[in-house]
Amino acid sequence: MSTHDDEIEFDFFDEPETVEAAQRGRRLPRRERRGDGGGEGPRRPPMRAPTGLVPLARLVGLIAIAIALVVALVFWVGACQGKNKHADYASYAAKVKTIAQSSSELGKELATKMTAPGLKQADLETSLQRYAQQEQQAYDLAQQIRAPGPLRRIHQHLVDALELRAKGLAALGDALSQVTVARDSSKPVATLTAKAQLLTASDVVWDELYRVPASQELTALGITGVVVPESHFISNPELVSARSFSILFGRLHPASTGGAPSGTTTGKHGDALVSAKVLPQGATLSTSTSTVVKVSADLSFLVTVQDSGDFQELNVPVTLTITAGGKPIVQRHSIQLIQPAQQQTVSFGNFNLPPTAFGANATVKVEVGVVAGEIKTDNNKATYPVLFTLS
Repeated sequence: MSTHDDEIEFDFFDEPETVEAAQRGRRLPRRERRGDGGGEGPRRPPMRAPTGLVPLARLVGLIAIAIALVVALVFWVGACQGKNKHADYASYAAKVKTIAQSSSELGKELATKMTAPGLKQADLETSLQRYAQQEQQAYDLAQQIRAPGPLRRIHQHLVDALELRAKGLAALGDALSQVTVARDSSKPVATLTAKAQLLTASDVVWDELYRVPASQELTALGITGVVVPESHFISNPELVSARSFSILFGRLHPASTGGAPSGTTTGKHGDALVSAKVLPQGATLSTSTSTVVKVSADLSFLVTVQDSGDFQELNVPVTLTITAGGKPIVQRHSIQLIQPAQQQTVSFGNFNLPPTAFGANATVKVEVGVVAGEIKTDNNKATYPVLFTLS
């Protein structure tokens, strides 16, 4: 056989054996992984997490994020609603405050008119009609205010109070227009007094049926910083008493009642200073010994005055002067109406004391103005030594 034939034969028989050996070589690691053979064997691949846990973890994370977003949204919405609620109540209170202040100022104007010297009946009748129209307008405005839900029922009492004021003023004007010159003033005085009770009742309704319940409702709702306005039409109930209307009738019809003409000063007239007290400490000032006055933000002096005559006195001036180094501090107020033997108090406050006032001798002087026809004036004023200290 030639060399060429040997080479062909060798190639023919070796090729299958080489393929089979290669196949056995590839199967061997599988047997070793099963523990059939010795040796170190091939390196194991890293462990992989089961394919179902990764999506589950992602799902849990997304749910947690969604919950956090929902909670944040709830808090944000709640905060916005809280701010909106507070704004609604503040806006409502501001609208009411405008009406309340206007009505209170009208009450003061009525008191000034009724106590004005030289008052004429026709002038008073015209003023009462005008006041009644103004209160009717306030009543209409109050009806147009849309109160927040929990206050709608309570708001109706505010409307009722304004209605009482409008009707009371109109009734006073009508009753006064029917007054004729007569010797007996008891009947017209009784009528005027009865009609005026509508005005004092309006203050009770405003306070007890509107302001107090509305304030309590705001507290229950957690609304802070919103104040329900007050409104007092009759600041001094004595102004609309039977005694005051009797005197008023005498001023309007002096000839028929036998009273003194308006502006005259016959009889005993006068006012007296009773006392002066410092608040909030409550000490009564003395003219003989120095009083230590503890200065605080709410420092005030309460002056008591008494009508020492036999007649009603109108627009009595009261002046308080503090001398404590530097320029004196002067405040003036007046008592619109005071009856015989009646006492009235006047409050002075909001003082801006200079630094020199502390630790040095100072004085507080109170003086009650002399009324027409007053003869005894030595009891109208007093000077009190004081010592101002920081509270």
